[in-house]
Amino acid sequence: MAELFPTEFIAAVSRMRLTAGAVPRGGRHAEHGAVQVGAGMEFRDFRAYMPGDDIRRIDWNFYRRSGRLFLRLFEEERDLPVYILLDRSDSMFFEAPPRADAAKQAAAVLIGAALNQHDRPVLYPFGEALNEGFPAIPHARALPATLERLAAIGPAGPTNLRAVLHRLRALRLRRGMVAIVSDFFDPAGMDALVESMHGMPHKLLLVQLCRESDAKPHLDGELSIVDCETGHDLRVTVTPRTVEAYQRAYADFQEKLLEFASKRRTGYITLDADGDVLEEFMSMFADGVITTRG
Repeated sequence: MAELFPTEFIAAVSRMRLTAGAVPRGGRHAEHGAVQVGAGMEFRDFRAYMPGDDIRRIDWNFYRRSGRLFLRLFEEERDLPVYILLDRSDSMFFEAPPRADAAKQAAAVLIGAALNQHDRPVLYPFGEALNEGFPAIPHARALPATLERLAAIGPAGPTNLRAVLHRLRALRLRRGMVAIVSDFFDPAGMDALVESMHGMPHKLLLVQLCRESDAKPHLDGELSIVDCETGHDLRVTVTPRTVEAYQRAYADFQEKLLEFASKRRTGYITLDADGDVLEEFMSMFADGVITTRG
């Protein structure tokens, strides 16, 4: 863990904060005051059970009918749920150094910043499917223990962000912020991915891990290109015209992602996977405060 999250990294992350513009209905910043609804007052809502929740608030009648754990909410919860979706697909671990290292560091920054804001971060690794989420220990001093678990995450098959986002919606989690940390390379294409993100009830923050070679591949001649997730082998002859066609396709891919972020007022961050992730975050956000639009 020390190589991925050295002491100075942890110290810097422990000073950052995450804010999210206007908090959606059903959630708000922990540090902001508001009128509470007493436990004996009118029933307000359900939300899916997460590890660490008070089991006394589980609706056992609903569990007997459906086999699913949900909480009955009678009081306003003060924290803002932050759901961090971390791409752990095979392609994120393919290169050297793997893009997954930068993605884990980005997730660590978001986890630490949310904890410092007294919000509630939950990490959901994903590949072909959405893995079970694990909440960060709700204390900034416990950050190293959470990062140790984060560092141990390995590859988990191909990418299927559409299925992952569909599953996330099905969980009926309390409304908050969803941060997706990924390269967003999905076999279904950007159109399908954008469609899957439309209608998401949460605020969104897209954190894209890029490399210079994504936009400008250094390829030439007769090549055998192997899909690192499926093993599919394709023989191609790379010419200047081929490279131009690829660059147009990549530019279209990026344009659609940015257009979605702009129209939906979604937070968007691009990180150089070969750069210093912490320095990139610090250069983008004043006073160590990460603020998303909403």
